[in-house]
Amino acid sequence: MYPPELTAPMAAELNDAGLASLSTTEQVDEVLQNQQGTTLVVVNSVCGCAAGAARPGVIDSLNASEQKPDHIYTVFAGVDTAATKKVREYLLPYPPSSPAIALFKDGQLVHMVERHHIEGRSAQMISHHLQAMYQEFC
Repeated sequence: MYPPELTAPMAAELNDAGLASLSTTEQVDEVLQNQQGTTLVVVNSVCGCAAGAARPGVIDSLNASEQKPDHIYTVFAGVDTAATKKVREYLLPYPPSSPAIALFKDGQLVHMVERHHIEGRSAQMISHHLQAMYQEFC
Protein backbone atom coordinates (compact mmCIF):
# COMPACT_ATOMS: atom_id res chain seq x y z
CA MET A 1 0.00 0.00 0.00
CA TYR A 2 1.18 3.46 -0.87
CA PRO A 3 0.89 6.25 1.72
CA PRO A 4 -2.20 8.45 1.24
CA GLU A 5 -0.13 11.64 1.23
CA LEU A 6 1.60 10.34 -1.89
CA THR A 7 -1.43 9.05 -3.76
CA ALA A 8 -4.14 11.56 -2.82
CA PRO A 9 -3.10 14.16 -5.43
CA MET A 10 -2.88 11.43 -8.10
CA ALA A 11 -6.36 10.18 -7.26
CA ALA A 12 -7.72 13.72 -7.06
CA GLU A 13 -6.52 14.44 -10.60
CA LEU A 14 -9.04 11.92 -11.98
CA ASN A 15 -11.71 12.60 -9.35
CA ASP A 16 -11.60 16.32 -10.17
CA ALA A 17 -12.21 15.41 -13.82
CA GLY A 18 -15.40 13.58 -12.84
CA LEU A 19 -14.22 9.98 -12.44
CA ALA A 20 -15.75 8.39 -9.36
CA SER A 21 -13.44 6.24 -7.26
CA LEU A 22 -14.26 2.60 -6.67
CA SER A 23 -12.78 1.42 -3.40
CA THR A 24 -14.68 -1.77 -2.57
CA THR A 25 -15.43 -5.01 -4.38
CA GLU A 26 -19.13 -4.35 -3.90
CA GLN A 27 -18.87 -1.01 -5.72
CA VAL A 28 -17.02 -2.68 -8.59
CA ASP A 29 -19.65 -5.39 -8.93
CA GLU A 30 -22.48 -2.86 -8.79
CA VAL A 31 -20.90 -0.74 -11.51
CA LEU A 32 -19.84 -3.50 -13.87
CA GLN A 33 -22.73 -5.93 -13.42
CA ASN A 34 -25.73 -3.64 -13.39
CA GLN A 35 -25.08 -0.60 -15.53
CA GLN A 36 -26.35 -0.20 -19.05
CA GLY A 37 -24.52 1.83 -21.65
CA THR A 38 -20.81 2.48 -21.70
CA THR A 39 -18.54 2.51 -18.67
CA LEU A 40 -14.93 3.69 -18.64
CA VAL A 41 -12.71 2.30 -15.88
CA VAL A 42 -9.21 3.69 -15.37
CA VAL A 43 -6.77 1.65 -13.30
CA ASN A 44 -4.68 4.46 -11.83
CA SER A 45 -1.06 4.04 -10.77
CA VAL A 46 1.83 5.91 -9.20
CA CYS A 47 4.14 5.23 -12.15
CA GLY A 48 5.47 7.85 -14.51
CA CYS A 49 3.43 6.71 -17.50
CA ALA A 50 0.25 7.20 -15.46
CA ALA A 51 1.32 10.72 -14.56
CA GLY A 52 2.68 11.70 -17.95
CA ALA A 53 0.30 9.97 -20.34
CA ALA A 54 -2.60 8.00 -18.87
CA ARG A 55 -4.22 10.50 -16.49
CA PRO A 56 -3.76 13.58 -18.69
CA GLY A 57 -4.76 11.57 -21.77
CA VAL A 58 -7.98 10.37 -20.15
CA ILE A 59 -8.83 13.86 -18.92
CA ASP A 60 -8.13 15.45 -22.30
CA SER A 61 -10.18 12.80 -24.12
CA LEU A 62 -13.19 13.49 -21.92
CA ASN A 63 -12.84 17.24 -22.36
CA ALA A 64 -12.29 17.09 -26.13
CA SER A 65 -14.78 14.47 -27.27
CA GLU A 66 -18.44 15.13 -27.94
CA GLN A 67 -19.14 11.41 -27.54
CA LYS A 68 -18.23 10.11 -24.10
CA PRO A 69 -18.84 7.06 -21.95
CA ASP A 70 -22.06 7.14 -19.96
CA HIS A 71 -20.23 6.34 -16.72
CA ILE A 72 -16.62 7.03 -15.71
CA TYR A 73 -14.75 5.43 -12.82
CA THR A 74 -11.28 4.88 -11.46
CA VAL A 75 -9.63 2.41 -9.14
CA PHE A 76 -6.15 2.93 -7.73
CA ALA A 77 -3.72 -0.01 -7.95
CA GLY A 78 -1.67 -0.26 -4.76
CA VAL A 79 -4.29 1.70 -2.82
CA ASP A 80 -7.70 0.15 -3.46
CA THR A 81 -6.25 -3.36 -3.43
CA ALA A 82 -9.43 -5.44 -3.19
CA ALA A 83 -11.32 -3.22 -5.65
CA THR A 84 -8.44 -3.35 -8.13
CA LYS A 85 -8.30 -7.14 -7.87
CA LYS A 86 -12.05 -7.29 -8.55
CA VAL A 87 -11.78 -4.95 -11.58
CA ARG A 88 -9.01 -7.16 -12.95
CA GLU A 89 -11.38 -10.14 -12.84
CA TYR A 90 -13.63 -8.24 -15.25
CA LEU A 91 -10.61 -7.48 -17.45
CA LEU A 92 -9.73 -11.11 -18.12
CA PRO A 93 -8.21 -12.50 -20.28
CA TYR A 94 -5.93 -9.46 -20.09
CA PRO A 95 -3.17 -9.77 -17.48
CA PRO A 96 -2.97 -7.27 -14.60
CA SER A 97 -1.83 -3.90 -15.87
CA SER A 98 -1.48 -0.53 -14.24
CA PRO A 99 -2.13 1.91 -15.52
CA ALA A 100 -4.86 0.56 -17.75
CA ILE A 101 -7.98 1.95 -19.38
CA ALA A 102 -10.98 -0.26 -20.08
CA LEU A 103 -14.30 0.39 -21.79
CA PHE A 104 -17.34 -1.74 -21.09
CA LYS A 105 -20.60 -1.68 -23.01
CA ASP A 106 -23.65 -3.12 -21.31
CA GLY A 107 -21.37 -4.97 -18.91
CA GLN A 108 -19.08 -6.47 -21.56
CA LEU A 109 -15.44 -5.48 -22.02
CA VAL A 110 -15.16 -4.00 -25.54
CA HIS A 111 -11.77 -2.24 -25.48
CA MET A 112 -8.65 -2.46 -23.36
CA VAL A 113 -5.62 -0.17 -23.22
CA GLU A 114 -2.82 -1.88 -21.34
CA ARG A 115 0.31 -0.37 -19.83
CA HIS A 116 2.42 -1.34 -22.84
CA HIS A 117 0.02 0.73 -25.00
CA ILE A 118 0.57 3.72 -22.70
CA GLU A 119 4.32 3.61 -22.04
CA GLY A 120 6.33 5.77 -24.41
CA ARG A 121 3.27 7.55 -25.77
CA SER A 122 2.22 11.11 -25.15
CA ALA A 123 -0.94 12.20 -23.37
CA GLN A 124 -2.14 13.57 -26.70
CA MET A 125 -1.69 10.17 -28.37
CA ILE A 126 -3.63 8.48 -25.55
CA SER A 127 -6.35 11.13 -25.82
CA HIS A 128 -6.72 10.65 -29.58
CA HIS A 129 -6.88 6.88 -29.15
CA LEU A 130 -9.57 7.17 -26.48
CA GLN A 131 -11.58 9.65 -28.54
CA ALA A 132 -11.59 7.17 -31.44
CA MET A 133 -12.70 4.47 -29.00
CA TYR A 134 -15.58 6.68 -27.80
CA GLN A 135 -16.63 7.30 -31.41
CA GLU A 136 -16.75 3.57 -32.07
CA PHE A 137 -18.48 2.36 -28.91
CA CYS A 138 -20.29 5.26 -27.20
